[in-house]
Order: sequence, then structure tokens, then C-alpha cells
Amino acid sequence: MPREIDEAWIDEAIERYRRLDALRAEFDKAVTAHVVSVHSPDDTVEVLVTAAGDITDVRIRGSLQHRNATELAREVQAVVTNATQAARWAREKLHDEIFGAFRSLGER
Repeated sequence: MPREIDEAWIDEAIERYRRLDALRAEFDKAVTAHVVSVHSPDDTVEVLVTAAGDITDVRIRGSLQHRNATELAREVQAVVTNATQAARWAREKLHDEIFGAFRSLGER
């Protein structure tokens, strides 16, 4: 027995796929453009990281005369670790903002 094809459902599925594709493109653009500033625990190192996880800038604040290389390396490592977490957090927030209202196929 042949199955009946619901043309309206197919049209809706195609439209939702196109909308999802547009939302994915919007998300990809947003995560590369959104930048988060993260500071080391002692506030001597600042890292700018995109929601995509790309570090775009590292800034050393203040004088380093009182720091030795080991202490500075520890601060850099801490801020880079925090930047990874901040990027993940920002990516999740952007994902919720962009895809939060998207309904599954069949939802009204």
C-alpha cells in the first residue's frame, strides 16, 4: 500500500532546515565576533578571547620588575585556562540566545 506524502509537512521541513542553516551561520559569525576579557588572579595579565576560543590579544599590566619568570608563567597559565572556560561560557550563552526560540519540527 503506497504511503501518502504530506506536502505541507515537507514544505515546513524544508523551511525549518533553511532557518536552521541561517541560525548556524549567525551563530558562527557571533562566536568569532564576541570577545571576552579575562584577567589573571593578580590582575597583571589580561587575555582577550573570542567565544570561538581564539585568543586575540594578551596584555601585561603594570611593571614586571617585581615578578620572576616562574610567577609570570603561572599567571599566564591561569588566565589562559580561565579564558578557555570563559569562551565556552560565552559560546553557550550565544547558542542559547540564537537557538533558544527554535522549535522542533512538529511543534507549534
